[in-house]
Amino acid sequence: MSEASARRKPNGQPALLDTELEHLPAELRWREWMGRVEAVIFAANEPVTRSVLAQVVGRNCNIELIIDDIRAELAGRPYELVAVAGGWQHRTKKVFGDVIHAVFGTAAGEGTKELSQSEALVLMCIAYFQPITRGELSSFFGKEVSRDLIGVLRAEQLIASGPRSPQPGAPYTYVTTKNFLSQFGLDTLRQLPDFEALEDAGLLSKEKLLAGDIPVGLVGERGAEEEEAYGDSVEDQVF
Repeated sequence: MSEASARRKPNGQPALLDTELEHLPAELRWREWMGRVEAVIFAANEPVTRSVLAQVVGRNCNIELIIDDIRAELAGRPYELVAVAGGWQHRTKKVFGDVIHAVFGTAAGEGTKELSQSEALVLMCIAYFQPITRGELSSFFGKEVSRDLIGVLRAEQLIASGPRSPQPGAPYTYVTTKNFLSQFGLDTLRQLPDFEALEDAGLLSKEKLLAGDIPVGLVGERGAEEEEAYGDSVEDQVF
């Protein structure tokens, strides 16, 4: 009887997965859990959460220690296990970004199209001040933020509709998504640079923001290229 057949019930349905593996010595049990966790993360198209990983290991298994051991084994490999968007995901190490870009035209971890300067600025404001309405964004920049621009960010699944604002008319607000965290290599929004600290340090202000001074990590490579191509400040661009 094959292993696959042995794991099926008489009615053809898959048998329950043995997660405790009590028949194995402790060391082999741990290795099996490591293999299961890495296999699930490797097979997934998006970051895998703790609740998903908990389905393939024992009740007393420390998932953080499993992740640490997997990371240690990957130390010499060109890819690594990263915490992103509330889960874990395999990603190519940044040191190989230029190599991947040369072959595929995209750097490691980049799955969306490169954002324009205007799109990146609006996305940054949503990230820091969410939930925020389109009207509030327009007031911030001193000119209307178009529905088309919001549509681009939504199409890239970087933002989504948030709760209705208590303002007259109850307009929709906008918030960032898990895909935003994933694309920018963040586990949670708490990893964004502290806006007030940046202001206190003189590294960022509303004036700098309107002039296109975007913190590293919140704009793709296209941002710098477009700044040269336009030759204009963000104040002169149409949102």
